[in-house]
Amino acid sequence: MSASIAVVGLHGGEAFGRAAAEALAGAGVVAAAPRHLQQLDLAAAQEHIELSGPLHAVLDQVAARLDDGRSVAVVASGDPGFFGIVRMLGERFGAVRLVVHPAPSSVALAFGRIGTNWDDAIVVSAHGRPIDAAVEAATRYPKVAVLTAPQHPPELLGRALVAAGCPARQVAVATRLGEPDEAVTRTDLDGLAAGAFDPLSVVVLLDLNPDDAAETLAWGLPEQEFAHRGGLITKSEVRAVALGKLALPRHGVLWDVGAGSGSVGIECARLSPRLRVVAVERNEDDAERIRSNAKRHGVAVEVVVGSAPEALAGLPTPDRVFVGGGGIDVVRTAFDALRPGGTLVATHVLVDRAAAAWELLGDTVQVATSRAVPIADGFRLDAQNPVFVSWGTR
Repeated sequence: MSASIAVVGLHGGEAFGRAAAEALAGAGVVAAAPRHLQQLDLAAAQEHIELSGPLHAVLDQVAARLDDGRSVAVVASGDPGFFGIVRMLGERFGAVRLVVHPAPSSVALAFGRIGTNWDDAIVVSAHGRPIDAAVEAATRYPKVAVLTAPQHPPELLGRALVAAGCPARQVAVATRLGEPDEAVTRTDLDGLAAGAFDPLSVVVLLDLNPDDAAETLAWGLPEQEFAHRGGLITKSEVRAVALGKLALPRHGVLWDVGAGSGSVGIECARLSPRLRVVAVERNEDDAERIRSNAKRHGVAVEVVVGSAPEALAGLPTPDRVFVGGGGIDVVRTAFDALRPGGTLVATHVLVDRAAAAWELLGDTVQVATSRAVPIADGFRLDAQNPVFVSWGTR
């Protein structure tokens, strides 16, 4: 059988457990970062491979030693299977050849240092990944840990969260856990944004007022849930139909064009937290209302102030678009910008604009509702303005 690779996690410079220590001591070759090599008490006969630079080149050296029949141990911090080197080793050599000896992960240590359980936490890595996922998770969920990186240090995360209107959070930045110079800094979002921290940290973000009630899958929220200007908001019944026609994906980009109060885009962000939502609104006051509404609902919405269709130029390619009125030029420009297979939904109150949208998109329904209004011992029906909902797939 081919030689196995011991993957050993360190905590405070030490292997965790007898089996891990024996795997290190018995390895003919040890691959480790320079700081780990300095911490280990290895025998003179053991060959050292420096785990630095392009990782594929290091793995080539590991492969050569294995081909020579030598035993190899690869050293990493904490739990190597938790956003660590185990994934790449498994892809290169196969999981069957790996024997992993994990130490406590940095996330477990971070939550341990602040005395908080983490079985219900969301963990996001910013190593080699866009920071958007971390921002969305921290804005959406009450307990989040983010593994930061040199290209995405803690203070950059803080600035992105403040810009996204993230609700207030308790923040702990845990650095060099298990090392003699470990530090845990407690602060808030403003302190995180203004600080200067070790890039390789764990940032824990906790909701100040977590809601223990079970989450519900609700859409078509009442208009009262959104601040709006003089009734300029997509009514809840129309919004419910539009959201159904959008058929939201789990990932991707959504444009809310002519966003007004931002009600449609905000509901999309609530229903699909990993969706990147961009609201386009020409009125400065309404744009500020969108930011406030998004913060109230605990979602991340990017607001672009400008008039469509000109303001659509340069935006990320959308997978879904909602157009809350406007001329057919806006609908056509947004539809042409869609990613293939993407869907656009538009609402209109004017028949000629609805007819033009139907001709372009292919499907239209009229949503006409009446709401009950109390009168005497019963109610009467108050007819709402009918609205045309058009939709199509590119």
